[in-house]
Amino acid sequence: MNPTHFDTLIIGAGISGISAAHYMQTDCPNKTYAILEGRKNIGGTWDLFRYPGIRSDSDMYTFGFAFRPWTNAKTIAPRESIIEYLEDTIKDEGIDQHILFEHRVNKATWSSENSLWTVSVNMPDSDQPKIFTSSFLSLCIGYYDYKKGHTPSFKGSENFKGQIIHPQKWTEDIDYTDKKIIVIGSGATAITLVPSLAEKAAHVTMLQRSPTYIAIQPSIDKLGQYLYKILPIKTAFKINRWRKIRWQQFSYYISRRYPKTMKKLLLKGVEKSLDPGYDINTHFTPKYAPWDERLCLVPDGDLFAAIKKKKASVVTEHIEQFTENGIQLKSGKNLAADMIVTATGLKATIVSNFDIEVDGKLVDFSKTVSYKGCMFSDIPNMTLAF
Repeated sequence: MNPTHFDTLIIGAGISGISAAHYMQTDCPNKTYAILEGRKNIGGTWDLFRYPGIRSDSDMYTFGFAFRPWTNAKTIAPRESIIEYLEDTIKDEGIDQHILFEHRVNKATWSSENSLWTVSVNMPDSDQPKIFTSSFLSLCIGYYDYKKGHTPSFKGSENFKGQIIHPQKWTEDIDYTDKKIIVIGSGATAITLVPSLAEKAAHVTMLQRSPTYIAIQPSIDKLGQYLYKILPIKTAFKINRWRKIRWQQFSYYISRRYPKTMKKLLLKGVEKSLDPGYDINTHFTPKYAPWDERLCLVPDGDLFAAIKKKKASVVTEHIEQFTENGIQLKSGKNLAADMIVTATGLKATIVSNFDIEVDGKLVDFSKTVSYKGCMFSDIPNMTLAF
Protein backbone atom coordinates (compact mmCIF):
# COMPACT_ATOMS: atom_id res chain seq x y z
CA MET A 1 0.00 0.00 0.00
CA ASN A 2 1.10 3.54 -0.73
CA PRO A 3 2.55 4.86 2.59
CA THR A 4 1.06 8.27 1.88
CA HIS A 5 -2.48 6.94 1.31
CA PHE A 6 -4.87 6.53 4.24
CA ASP A 7 -8.55 5.82 4.57
CA THR A 8 -8.84 9.01 6.62
CA LEU A 9 -6.58 12.02 7.03
CA ILE A 10 -7.17 14.00 10.22
CA ILE A 11 -5.87 17.56 10.06
CA GLY A 12 -4.82 18.87 13.47
CA ALA A 13 -3.68 17.19 16.69
CA GLY A 14 -5.64 19.24 19.19
CA ILE A 15 -8.57 18.04 21.27
CA SER A 16 -10.77 17.49 18.20
CA GLY A 17 -8.08 15.65 16.23
CA ILE A 18 -7.22 13.35 19.13
CA SER A 19 -10.90 12.63 19.65
CA ALA A 20 -11.34 11.82 15.95
CA ALA A 21 -8.36 9.46 16.13
CA HIS A 22 -9.82 7.65 19.15
CA TYR A 23 -13.09 6.98 17.34
CA MET A 24 -11.28 5.89 14.20
CA GLN A 25 -9.49 3.24 16.28
CA THR A 26 -12.54 2.10 18.23
CA ASP A 27 -15.29 2.34 15.59
CA CYS A 28 -13.24 1.65 12.43
CA PRO A 29 -10.42 -0.62 13.62
CA ASN A 30 -9.72 -1.94 10.11
CA LYS A 31 -9.31 1.51 8.59
CA THR A 32 -6.01 3.39 8.31
CA TYR A 33 -5.52 7.00 9.35
CA ALA A 34 -2.88 9.63 9.97
CA ILE A 35 -2.93 12.99 11.75
CA LEU A 36 -1.21 15.86 9.97
CA GLU A 37 -0.13 18.49 12.50
CA GLY A 38 1.45 21.73 11.32
CA ARG A 39 3.06 22.51 14.68
CA LYS A 40 5.80 20.70 16.60
CA ASN A 41 3.50 19.66 19.44
CA ILE A 42 0.04 18.34 20.09
CA GLY A 43 -2.60 20.45 21.78
CA GLY A 44 -3.64 23.01 19.20
CA THR A 45 -4.98 26.01 21.12
CA TRP A 46 -3.52 24.70 24.37
CA ASP A 47 -0.03 24.54 22.87
CA LEU A 48 -0.30 27.87 21.03
CA PHE A 49 -1.54 30.10 23.85
CA ARG A 50 0.96 30.79 26.64
CA TYR A 51 -0.38 33.93 28.32
CA PRO A 52 -0.46 34.06 32.15
CA GLY A 53 -3.27 32.11 33.77
CA ILE A 54 -4.58 30.47 30.60
CA ARG A 55 -7.18 27.89 31.53
CA SER A 56 -10.34 26.26 30.29
CA ASP A 57 -13.43 28.46 30.43
CA SER A 58 -15.68 25.40 30.56
CA ASP A 59 -15.60 22.56 33.08
CA MET A 60 -13.40 19.65 31.99
CA TYR A 61 -16.11 17.04 32.59
CA THR A 62 -17.84 18.40 29.48
CA PHE A 63 -14.87 19.98 27.67
CA GLY A 64 -12.76 16.84 28.01
CA PHE A 65 -13.23 13.55 26.22
CA ALA A 66 -16.35 11.47 26.82
CA PHE A 67 -14.17 8.34 26.60
CA ARG A 68 -11.49 9.38 29.13
CA PRO A 69 -12.48 10.48 32.64
CA TRP A 70 -11.19 13.82 33.85
CA THR A 71 -10.10 13.05 37.42
CA ASN A 72 -8.03 16.13 38.24
CA ALA A 73 -9.51 18.01 41.21
CA LYS A 74 -9.61 21.26 39.21
CA THR A 75 -12.44 21.12 36.70
CA ILE A 76 -11.66 24.69 35.57
CA ALA A 77 -8.22 23.53 34.53
CA PRO A 78 -4.96 25.34 33.76
CA ARG A 79 -3.30 24.85 30.38
CA GLU A 80 -0.57 22.58 31.81
CA SER A 81 -3.12 20.09 33.17
CA ILE A 82 -4.97 19.99 29.85
CA ILE A 83 -1.76 19.31 27.92
CA GLU A 84 -0.85 16.52 30.35
CA TYR A 85 -4.33 15.02 29.88
CA LEU A 86 -3.93 15.09 26.09
CA GLU A 87 -0.41 13.61 26.20
CA ASP A 88 -1.54 10.77 28.46
CA THR A 89 -4.43 10.06 26.08
CA ILE A 90 -2.36 9.77 22.91
CA LYS A 91 0.28 7.62 24.63
CA ASP A 92 -2.19 5.25 26.29
CA GLU A 93 -4.13 4.74 23.05
CA GLY A 94 -1.15 4.66 20.70
CA ILE A 95 -2.43 7.69 18.82
CA ASP A 96 1.04 9.27 19.06
CA GLN A 97 2.26 6.69 16.51
CA HIS A 98 -0.09 8.16 13.90
CA ILE A 99 0.86 11.86 14.22
CA LEU A 100 3.09 13.51 11.61
CA PHE A 101 4.41 16.77 13.08
CA GLU A 102 5.40 19.88 11.11
CA HIS A 103 3.18 18.73 8.25
CA ARG A 104 1.30 21.91 7.31
CA VAL A 105 -1.50 21.49 4.77
CA ASN A 106 -1.53 24.09 2.01
CA LYS A 107 -4.21 22.61 -0.29
CA ALA A 108 -6.79 19.81 -0.41
CA THR A 109 -8.44 18.68 -3.64
CA TRP A 110 -11.34 16.28 -4.12
CA SER A 111 -11.75 14.21 -7.29
CA SER A 112 -15.21 12.78 -7.89
CA GLU A 113 -13.80 10.62 -10.67
CA ASN A 114 -11.39 8.89 -8.29
CA SER A 115 -13.41 9.37 -5.10
CA LEU A 116 -10.23 10.62 -3.52
CA TRP A 117 -8.80 13.57 -1.60
CA THR A 118 -5.32 14.75 -2.58
CA VAL A 119 -3.65 16.79 0.14
CA SER A 120 -0.54 18.90 -0.44
CA VAL A 121 1.65 19.39 2.65
CA ASN A 122 4.55 21.75 3.36
CA MET A 123 7.41 20.63 5.60
CA PRO A 124 10.29 22.73 6.99
CA ASP A 125 13.04 20.49 5.59
CA SER A 126 11.83 20.44 1.98
CA ASP A 127 11.08 22.95 -0.77
CA GLN A 128 8.74 20.47 -2.45
CA PRO A 129 5.31 19.71 -0.97
CA LYS A 130 4.58 16.14 0.08
CA ILE A 131 1.42 14.59 -1.35
CA PHE A 132 -1.03 12.49 0.66
CA THR A 133 -4.26 10.88 -0.49
CA SER A 134 -7.29 9.68 1.44
CA SER A 135 -10.87 8.62 1.00
CA PHE A 136 -12.06 10.86 3.81
CA LEU A 137 -10.87 14.20 5.21
CA SER A 138 -11.49 15.18 8.83
CA LEU A 139 -10.66 18.83 9.55
CA CYS A 140 -9.89 19.38 13.24
CA ILE A 141 -8.17 22.74 12.92
CA GLY A 142 -10.39 25.03 14.93
CA TYR A 143 -12.11 28.17 13.74
CA TYR A 144 -9.46 30.88 14.01
CA ASP A 145 -6.22 32.00 12.38
CA TYR A 146 -3.18 30.65 14.21
CA LYS A 147 -0.89 33.29 12.71
CA LYS A 148 -2.46 36.34 14.32
CA GLY A 149 -5.39 37.37 16.49
CA HIS A 150 -7.96 40.07 15.88
CA THR A 151 -6.49 43.48 16.70
CA PRO A 152 -8.44 46.65 15.87
CA SER A 153 -6.57 49.65 14.53
CA PHE A 154 -5.97 52.06 17.40
CA LYS A 155 -5.14 55.66 16.60
CA GLY A 156 -1.65 56.60 17.79
CA SER A 157 -0.57 53.04 18.63
CA GLU A 158 2.77 53.71 16.91
CA ASN A 159 3.49 56.43 19.49
CA PHE A 160 3.25 54.19 22.56
CA LYS A 161 6.70 53.70 24.09
CA GLY A 162 5.91 50.48 25.89
CA GLN A 163 5.08 47.00 24.61
CA ILE A 164 1.81 46.20 22.83
CA ILE A 165 1.02 42.50 22.66
CA HIS A 166 -1.91 40.30 21.68
CA PRO A 167 -2.38 37.30 24.05
CA GLN A 168 -2.08 34.94 21.07
CA LYS A 169 1.53 36.15 20.62
CA TRP A 170 2.49 35.97 24.30
CA THR A 171 5.86 34.34 24.96
CA GLU A 172 7.02 32.97 28.28
CA ASP A 173 10.02 35.33 28.45
CA ILE A 174 7.85 38.47 28.72
CA ASP A 175 8.55 40.23 32.01
CA TYR A 176 5.64 42.21 33.44
CA THR A 177 6.86 42.44 37.04
CA ASP A 178 6.01 45.79 38.68
CA LYS A 179 4.59 47.19 35.45
CA LYS A 180 1.40 49.18 34.94
CA ILE A 181 -0.65 47.17 32.46
CA ILE A 182 -3.80 47.93 30.50
CA VAL A 183 -5.76 44.94 29.22
CA ILE A 184 -8.16 45.95 26.45
CA GLY A 185 -11.22 43.70 26.38
CA SER A 186 -13.88 42.16 28.59
CA GLY A 187 -14.15 38.60 27.29
CA ALA A 188 -12.85 35.30 28.62
CA THR A 189 -9.20 36.06 27.78
CA ALA A 190 -9.21 39.47 29.50
CA ILE A 191 -10.97 38.12 32.56
CA THR A 192 -8.40 35.33 32.80
CA LEU A 193 -5.42 37.63 32.26
CA VAL A 194 -6.23 40.39 34.72
CA PRO A 195 -6.00 38.45 38.03
CA SER A 196 -2.99 36.47 36.80
CA LEU A 197 -1.06 39.56 35.72
CA ALA A 198 -2.03 41.32 38.95
CA GLU A 199 -0.03 38.83 41.00
CA LYS A 200 3.26 40.39 39.79
CA ALA A 201 2.32 43.66 38.09
CA ALA A 202 2.20 47.04 39.81
CA HIS A 203 -1.41 47.43 38.68
CA VAL A 204 -3.68 46.04 35.96
CA THR A 205 -6.54 47.99 34.37
CA MET A 206 -9.18 46.14 32.39
CA LEU A 207 -10.38 48.66 29.81
CA GLN A 208 -13.71 47.71 28.25
CA ARG A 209 -16.22 49.40 25.97
CA SER A 210 -19.06 47.50 27.61
CA PRO A 211 -19.45 44.87 30.36
CA THR A 212 -19.90 41.12 30.05
CA TYR A 213 -22.02 38.86 32.23
CA ILE A 214 -19.83 36.95 34.65
CA ALA A 215 -20.62 33.69 36.44
CA ILE A 216 -18.59 32.71 39.49
CA GLN A 217 -17.82 29.03 39.97
CA PRO A 218 -15.46 27.03 42.19
CA SER A 219 -12.45 25.69 40.29
CA ILE A 220 -12.73 22.44 42.27
CA ASP A 221 -15.97 20.48 42.05
CA LYS A 222 -16.29 18.93 45.53
CA LEU A 223 -19.27 16.77 44.63
CA GLY A 224 -17.41 15.41 41.61
CA GLN A 225 -14.41 14.48 43.76
CA TYR A 226 -16.68 12.85 46.33
CA LEU A 227 -18.31 10.70 43.65
CA TYR A 228 -14.86 9.55 42.52
CA LYS A 229 -14.19 8.34 46.07
CA ILE A 230 -17.36 6.28 46.47
CA LEU A 231 -17.99 5.02 42.92
CA PRO A 232 -15.98 3.36 40.16
CA ILE A 233 -14.16 6.05 38.17
CA LYS A 234 -16.03 5.48 34.89
CA THR A 235 -19.41 5.52 36.65
CA ALA A 236 -18.57 8.66 38.60
CA PHE A 237 -17.31 10.37 35.45
CA LYS A 238 -20.51 9.58 33.55
CA ILE A 239 -22.56 11.06 36.38
CA ASN A 240 -20.35 14.13 36.63
CA ARG A 241 -20.48 14.70 32.88
CA TRP A 242 -24.24 14.18 32.78
CA ARG A 243 -25.00 16.58 35.63
CA LYS A 244 -22.72 19.30 34.21
CA ILE A 245 -24.32 19.05 30.77
CA ARG A 246 -27.80 19.15 32.29
CA TRP A 247 -26.85 22.13 34.46
CA GLN A 248 -25.59 24.03 31.42
CA GLN A 249 -28.81 23.27 29.55
CA PHE A 250 -30.92 24.29 32.53
CA SER A 251 -29.08 27.56 33.15
CA TYR A 252 -29.31 28.41 29.45
CA TYR A 253 -33.04 27.68 29.48
CA ILE A 254 -33.59 29.90 32.54
CA SER A 255 -31.52 32.65 30.93
CA ARG A 256 -33.65 32.66 27.81
CA ARG A 257 -37.02 32.01 29.48
CA TYR A 258 -36.52 34.26 32.52
CA PRO A 259 -33.74 36.71 31.62
CA LYS A 260 -34.53 39.18 34.41
CA THR A 261 -34.27 36.44 37.04
CA MET A 262 -30.94 35.18 35.70
CA LYS A 263 -29.63 38.74 35.46
CA LYS A 264 -30.42 39.33 39.14
CA LEU A 265 -28.72 36.07 40.16
CA LEU A 266 -25.55 36.85 38.18
CA LEU A 267 -25.30 40.43 39.43
CA LYS A 268 -25.96 39.29 43.00
CA GLY A 269 -22.93 37.02 42.77
CA VAL A 270 -20.79 39.91 41.51
CA GLU A 271 -22.11 42.24 44.22
CA LYS A 272 -21.22 39.76 46.97
CA SER A 273 -17.69 39.46 45.62
CA LEU A 274 -16.90 43.19 45.67
CA ASP A 275 -16.75 45.91 48.30
CA PRO A 276 -20.00 47.68 49.21
CA GLY A 277 -20.70 50.65 46.98
CA TYR A 278 -18.75 49.34 43.97
CA ASP A 279 -20.28 50.65 40.72
CA ILE A 280 -21.63 47.35 39.40
CA ASN A 281 -24.14 49.08 37.11
CA THR A 282 -21.34 50.67 35.07
CA HIS A 283 -18.72 47.94 35.07
CA PHE A 284 -20.58 44.61 35.33
CA THR A 285 -24.13 45.15 34.03
CA PRO A 286 -24.47 44.54 30.27
CA LYS A 287 -27.26 46.17 28.27
CA TYR A 288 -28.24 42.82 26.78
CA ALA A 289 -29.89 39.74 28.33
CA PRO A 290 -27.88 36.77 29.69
CA TRP A 291 -26.75 34.47 26.85
CA ASP A 292 -27.46 37.01 24.14
CA GLU A 293 -23.68 36.76 24.24
CA ARG A 294 -21.61 34.09 25.95
CA LEU A 295 -21.19 34.27 29.71
CA CYS A 296 -17.67 34.51 31.13
CA LEU A 297 -16.55 32.21 33.92
CA VAL A 298 -14.51 33.43 36.89
CA PRO A 299 -13.19 30.50 38.98
CA ASP A 300 -13.18 31.16 42.73
CA GLY A 301 -13.93 34.84 42.06
CA ASP A 302 -10.24 35.53 41.33
CA LEU A 303 -10.97 38.66 39.25
CA PHE A 304 -12.94 40.24 42.07
CA ALA A 305 -10.31 39.31 44.64
CA ALA A 306 -7.73 41.24 42.61
CA ILE A 307 -10.06 44.25 42.42
CA LYS A 308 -10.70 44.19 46.19
CA LYS A 309 -6.96 44.10 46.84
CA LYS A 310 -6.58 47.21 44.61
CA LYS A 311 -4.21 45.23 42.35
CA ALA A 312 -6.68 45.54 39.49
CA SER A 313 -9.40 47.93 38.37
CA VAL A 314 -12.03 48.19 35.64
CA VAL A 315 -12.59 51.20 33.38
CA THR A 316 -15.62 51.26 31.09
CA GLU A 317 -15.03 53.84 28.35
CA HIS A 318 -14.14 54.23 24.69
CA ILE A 319 -10.59 54.73 23.48
CA GLU A 320 -9.73 58.03 21.79
CA GLN A 321 -6.10 57.22 21.03
CA PHE A 322 -2.88 55.70 22.30
CA THR A 323 -0.30 58.11 23.68
CA GLU A 324 3.39 57.79 24.46
CA ASN A 325 2.63 56.73 28.03
CA GLY A 326 -0.72 55.00 27.82
CA ILE A 327 -4.24 55.52 26.50
CA GLN A 328 -6.38 58.64 26.22
CA LEU A 329 -10.10 58.00 26.57
CA LYS A 330 -12.91 59.86 24.81
CA SER A 331 -13.81 61.46 28.12
CA GLY A 332 -10.38 63.11 28.12
CA LYS A 333 -9.06 60.92 30.93
CA ASN A 334 -5.62 59.36 30.50
CA LEU A 335 -4.63 55.87 31.64
CA ALA A 336 -0.91 55.35 32.24
CA ALA A 337 0.71 52.09 31.14
CA ASP A 338 4.06 50.40 30.63
CA MET A 339 2.42 47.58 28.67
CA ILE A 340 -0.84 47.22 26.72
CA VAL A 341 -2.41 43.81 26.12
CA THR A 342 -4.98 43.69 23.33
CA ALA A 343 -7.34 40.91 24.45
CA THR A 344 -9.58 41.79 21.53
CA GLY A 345 -10.40 38.34 20.25
CA LEU A 346 -9.56 35.87 17.53
CA LYS A 347 -9.48 36.21 13.77
CA ALA A 348 -12.06 33.75 12.51
CA THR A 349 -11.34 31.52 9.53
CA ILE A 350 -12.98 28.43 8.08
CA VAL A 351 -10.11 26.13 7.16
CA SER A 352 -6.95 27.71 8.54
CA ASN A 353 -6.17 29.62 5.35
CA PHE A 354 -5.56 26.72 2.96
CA ASP A 355 -7.52 26.17 -0.23
CA ILE A 356 -10.07 23.42 -0.78
CA GLU A 357 -11.04 22.43 -4.30
CA VAL A 358 -13.77 20.10 -5.54
CA ASP A 359 -13.28 18.78 -9.07
CA GLY A 360 -10.93 21.63 -9.93
CA LYS A 361 -13.11 24.43 -8.56
CA LEU A 362 -12.09 26.47 -5.50
CA VAL A 363 -14.72 26.21 -2.75
CA ASP A 364 -16.32 29.44 -1.56
CA PHE A 365 -17.61 28.50 1.88
CA SER A 366 -19.88 31.56 2.00
CA LYS A 367 -21.94 29.90 -0.74
CA THR A 368 -22.24 26.51 0.96
CA VAL A 369 -24.82 25.27 3.43
CA SER A 370 -23.51 23.78 6.68
CA TYR A 371 -25.14 20.59 7.94
CA LYS A 372 -25.17 20.36 11.75
CA GLY A 373 -22.05 22.49 11.90
CA CYS A 374 -19.80 19.76 10.54
CA MET A 375 -20.45 19.08 6.83
CA PHE A 376 -20.91 21.35 3.82
CA SER A 377 -23.04 21.13 0.70
CA ASP A 378 -21.27 19.84 -2.42
CA ILE A 379 -18.11 18.86 -0.53
CA PRO A 380 -18.06 15.05 -0.34
CA ASN A 381 -16.35 12.98 2.36
CA MET A 382 -15.25 15.90 4.54
CA THR A 383 -16.11 17.04 8.04
CA LEU A 384 -15.11 20.11 10.02
CA ALA A 385 -15.14 19.87 13.81
CA PHE A 386 -16.58 23.05 15.29
